[in-house]
Amino acid sequence: PCYNEEKNIRRLVERFDRIHSSLKEDGKKMELILVDNGSVDGSHALIQSIMGSRDYIKEVQVKVNQGYGYGILQGLKACVGEYLFWIHADLQLPPEAILDMIHILDESNQPKGILIKGNRKNRPLSDRFFTFGMSIFESAYLGALMHDINAQPTCISRDFYESWNNPPYDFSLDLYVYYMAVKKKLRIQRVGVLQSERQEGQSSWNTGMKARVKFIMRTITYSRTMKQQLKNTR
Repeated sequence: PCYNEEKNIRRLVERFDRIHSSLKEDGKKMELILVDNGSVDGSHALIQSIMGSRDYIKEVQVKVNQGYGYGILQGLKACVGEYLFWIHADLQLPPEAILDMIHILDESNQPKGILIKGNRKNRPLSDRFFTFGMSIFESAYLGALMHDINAQPTCISRDFYESWNNPPYDFSLDLYVYYMAVKKKLRIQRVGVLQSERQEGQSSWNTGMKARVKFIMRTITYSRTMKQQLKNTR
């Protein structure tokens, strides 16, 4: 998902070029879906120019931003692969971690029964404290052990994706996916990823303590909604 990531998209694609070449050498096919998630900068025009002869890239354009989760869902809807991945476009986390995830799939006897997520390293203390607190709350409230809920990249099977029912359009999507994986007894595996500082552009949400408090309140509200919805479907 790319929301006003004009300054990062070119470098992102260059790194995916190398990932694509590596997989191609192993006889694997991949597609890269770039979702222009309602950007108001030059992201759409840049994506169009970069795609050029890169036939492994597709663009999905969301005219009006309806949330982080909505952008991911529109991208997943356009995917044709058996295994689906997503990662932020800001390059704070290395897209090359996807290769490690594919290795886990190759080595597994039941690759469709796995949820693979990043395990973020080298994060500021304040971020780690924030994440730890949210993990404790969600694990206790939902009755499912979870940690680093919003870590990326994320890897799932198409079968798991097609089992979703009414996933949220905002940042709660990561929580929904993680919780549903736990409830369906998927094996949760982690790949260590080093988080770096954003080199270009600005975060659309992590702008200070006020934004984090709003994020927490929205997540708590959605947790109540999700828990009630699942209770009603039993």
